[in-house]
Amino acid sequence: MLGLLKRIFDNNERKLKELQEIVDQIEAREPEYEKLTDEQLVAKTDEFKQRYQAGETLDDLLVEAYAVVREGSKRVLNMRPYPVQLMGAIVLHGGDIAEMKTGEGKTLASTMPAYLNALTGKGVHIITVNEYLADRDAREMGELFRFLGLTVGLNVNSMNKTEKRAAYQADITYGTNNEFGFDYLRDNMVLYKEQMVQRPLNFAIIDEVDSILIDEARTPLIISGSARKSAALYQQANTFVRTLKKEVDYTYDVKTKGVQLSEEGITKAENFFNVDNLFDLNHVTLTHHINQALKAHVSMHRDMDYVVKEGKVVIVDQFTGRLMEGRRYSDGLHQAIEAKEGLPIQNESMTLASITFQNYFRMYNKLAGMTGTAKTEEEEFRNIYNMNVFAIPTNKPVIRNDRPDLIYKTMEGKFNAVVADIKERNKKGQPVLVGTVAVETSELISKLLKKAGVKHNVLNAKNHFREAEIIENAGEKFA
Repeated sequence: MLGLLKRIFDNNERKLKELQEIVDQIEAREPEYEKLTDEQLVAKTDEFKQRYQAGETLDDLLVEAYAVVREGSKRVLNMRPYPVQLMGAIVLHGGDIAEMKTGEGKTLASTMPAYLNALTGKGVHIITVNEYLADRDAREMGELFRFLGLTVGLNVNSMNKTEKRAAYQADITYGTNNEFGFDYLRDNMVLYKEQMVQRPLNFAIIDEVDSILIDEARTPLIISGSARKSAALYQQANTFVRTLKKEVDYTYDVKTKGVQLSEEGITKAENFFNVDNLFDLNHVTLTHHINQALKAHVSMHRDMDYVVKEGKVVIVDQFTGRLMEGRRYSDGLHQAIEAKEGLPIQNESMTLASITFQNYFRMYNKLAGMTGTAKTEEEEFRNIYNMNVFAIPTNKPVIRNDRPDLIYKTMEGKFNAVVADIKERNKKGQPVLVGTVAVETSELISKLLKKAGVKHNVLNAKNHFREAEIIENAGEKFA
């Protein structure tokens, strides 16, 4: 174990030395590029494109291209990338993962490899975890790219095919992992090539890469069509499941979310539906409906796994806490939840096309990523995606104080302590961010804070439309 850690550490140190040498070359170009007029700086883009066409590689152009982006960034965004951001940018161009701590400016670091790889004309995709970030980055960083003579596209859910095609034709396209994945599936369902929106997948830079490529890697993206309607059986199964008692009629495994009927439960089901043997081949559909109704009642929790909005069941994304409008659980689970909540039961769906993030992103010619936490999954990144993880040092020493965990006997004790701590900090004007795993927990803490007289904002799947406004004021005094 010690040997492995030593090897990883040495490898990282060695890489940082290599990166520093390239960073020094980029830094050395600064006085020369500062003297250029805006027109001369912008003309560099066409010069690089011609040199690439003439046979120079992107690696040959890296030092000059990064120096141009840095100079452009100073003029347009009023931001000068730090040497550590240049290091991260070089790692990204190499198709690896730059582990950069939160607040170290990953967004600005991504502009350099995006610019360099866009010179090929094959397109670069910058992938974020939500549309708010995609929109923000496309607007803010888009200014820099447009100044340097590149086109920028934004790919969001509300666009039609023509708008999407235009977004994909841009040199650099921003969007979410879900949107890119679904566009790929839709492209594979069209009849004629002209109807496709995506170009061949060239280079992707993924923000929060561990969340998308590891945590959500096996999450399937599914496009489904309408199938048969069997509302009555869902209602009956729902009525039956309401009569069952936990640990008597069924068992529930919290870890796997698995629910199973016990012997008593099976007997009850046979009596309720008036059948001799529940597991007879003729009763497969009935068994399936009972199992889904059980799952809906026992393992799917309102305001945690889903919310009810305007008479519809809307899934909550367990990774981002956002509402997944228009998505439905497959295999009749969505219908079972609708029956449980007493809502009209929609048509069942059948899968028409499906792909996991892991399979989708492995189709890119080159893949890079950035995050604050990737070293722990380094082996998986290497084995599955052939990507190495390099920890980039911070620009200044970290002054954040990481405290040990506090453990309480009861939930009540824990939340009271949380509220007392928040109240204390709020009095001093210190801004506080409280993270919870579920919508209901965020609402419980909100209730306790109201009681304690602490003014606060709640950002969860139920009011995510105010996200930009809430985030804008977060981190201010008394927030």
